[in-house]
Order: sequence, then structure tokens, then C-alpha cells
Amino acid sequence: MSKFKFTIPCNEANHVCDKSQYKNASFWEKIKLSFHLIYCRACKDYSSNNKKLSQAIDKSNIDCLDPKCKKAMKKELEKALAEQKNKK
Repeated sequence: MSKFKFTIPCNEANHVCDKSQYKNASFWEKIKLSFHLIYCRACKDYSSNNKKLSQAIDKSNIDCLDPKCKKAMKKELEKALAEQKNKK
């Protein structure tokens, strides 16, 4: 374990990066992430790509299915699976 209290492993840095983009990271987590990104190129690239992906999703006009349609699709899928199971 490192003697510095602000160092974190890469997997934790990636998790904090995700939390930070959804405004769920604490101030201390953000500080530790900042220090980690100074010396870790891989996590810096991950953070950059994650930010670009989030921005692309925010800009897109994604339409979701309404709940009634989802329920109908789920019923059809369950029916088809049951029929497939009965054939065996």
C-alpha cells in the first residue's frame, strides 16, 4: 500500500471518474482522482473518452419506448420463450 493518502489504484480511479461525471463523487474523491490522472496516462485517456461519450449522449435526441410498448414486447418475448421451451 502506498504511503500517500491521496493515491488510488486505477480501478478505483475509473470508478470515481464515472461517479464524478454523474455528480456523485465527493470533493475528496475528486482530489484523489486529479492526482491520479497526473501520473497515469491510461486513466487520463479513460477519463477523456468517458467525458466525450457523455457529451455525445447528452447532445443526441434519444427516444425511449413508452412503458406500454415495453410491457407488450416483454409479454411477446416471454410467450416466444415459453413456446420454444415447450417444443423441447
